[in-house]
Amino acid sequence: MGFSRIDYQSTEEIMTYQEQRLQEVLAYVDEHSPFYKTLFAERGIDVSTIRTIEDLKSLPLTTKDDLQRQNDAFFCVPKTSIIDYATTSGTLGDPVTFGLTDSDLDRLAENEYQSFKCAGVQEGDVVQLMTTIDRRFMAGLAYFLGLRKLGAGVIRVGAGIPQLQWDSILQYQPKYLIAVPSFLLKLIDYAEKNGIDYNNCSVKGVICIGEALRQADLTPSILADRITEKWDIKLFSTYASTEMGAAFTECEYHQGGHVNPELIITEVLDEENNVVADGELGELTVTTLGVEALPLIRFKTGDMVRKHTSTCSCGRHTYRLGPVEGRKRHMIKYKGTTLYPPAIVDLLNSFPQIKMHLIEVSTNEIGTDEIVIRIVTEDDSQEFSKNIKDTFRAKLRVAPKVVIESVEVLQPIVFNPMSRKPITFIDKRV
Repeated sequence: MGFSRIDYQSTEEIMTYQEQRLQEVLAYVDEHSPFYKTLFAERGIDVSTIRTIEDLKSLPLTTKDDLQRQNDAFFCVPKTSIIDYATTSGTLGDPVTFGLTDSDLDRLAENEYQSFKCAGVQEGDVVQLMTTIDRRFMAGLAYFLGLRKLGAGVIRVGAGIPQLQWDSILQYQPKYLIAVPSFLLKLIDYAEKNGIDYNNCSVKGVICIGEALRQADLTPSILADRITEKWDIKLFSTYASTEMGAAFTECEYHQGGHVNPELIITEVLDEENNVVADGELGELTVTTLGVEALPLIRFKTGDMVRKHTSTCSCGRHTYRLGPVEGRKRHMIKYKGTTLYPPAIVDLLNSFPQIKMHLIEVSTNEIGTDEIVIRIVTEDDSQEFSKNIKDTFRAKLRVAPKVVIESVEVLQPIVFNPMSRKPITFIDKRV
């Protein structure tokens, strides 16, 4: 698959390129996707009339429920063409299957190749991969393929186990890590307890996944500050999902994650599915480009983000996305205040005494949202619990119930061996 880099071309040239690719993908799904072929026929849509990104709004939206209910109908190729199977969690319980063809794996490699280059990784650099490459997890495989294409060395350590991570860092001298940012605090803690001079080790930067490093205004989150005030390293935020098969990765100027315009078209929509103004919060909706097995048209991700279209200091003319400020279905209405879990998590991260947390949301007897925050902490005094509540009131205007738990109770829930990521939010609402 041939790729031309257009990041530094004018926004008009990038738009023209994307609109050409849009027409190609619409013709492709109209011919090969049972789901979209049926949908367009039922709605009387002639895809040849959709010529611009502006025209996209006349097409129906695709939801995660559609994908779950009719998973097989989204496949555009026979099962014999699928090389890799990946899954993502579905909204209705069962996971959704994504298949990738040989061409899709090339596209995935290209995506991460460009993302790593954006963050400054170069040919010959050594990178330690601290995320799983198995369990039908697309991201770990994507990182490996992208680094291979870039010509970087990869140390596939996998998730967790600070001792093993430090053994590999000290032995193989990686310049970059790929890690969940909160795990970096565990690495720092282990290094301090075991006499490892982490500020003089080989690591210069971390490509961070799964947790926000930035606040809405793109300034560092509390978690990012806690890491960098101890460890002199550069942190690069990246946001991706299995459905998109694309990533938004920060450059050295940290002004949001750059889009790969060859691979995806995005819209940020309000509650009425209208495009929001630049810099306003809305739901990310994506149309994938160049996907062979399971392309998606106007797919609502459920992720609440802001788009930034001013030219970045790096000179690229591609727009950027800010951090995921919450998931639409995770929105909490608590005592008249709208909250998203990432805001709660960032506040909890401001307390070094808290070693583990779990946010549980349920429906109370009067039918409104109730929040309980379960924590493992080094300080179980009433004064500390009051301090947490006062901080919540000051920053978020409301104070949820805080329950102190033992490690033995919380650890098996948060670090469930069947889950690929720590479980820090459980929604029990009916």
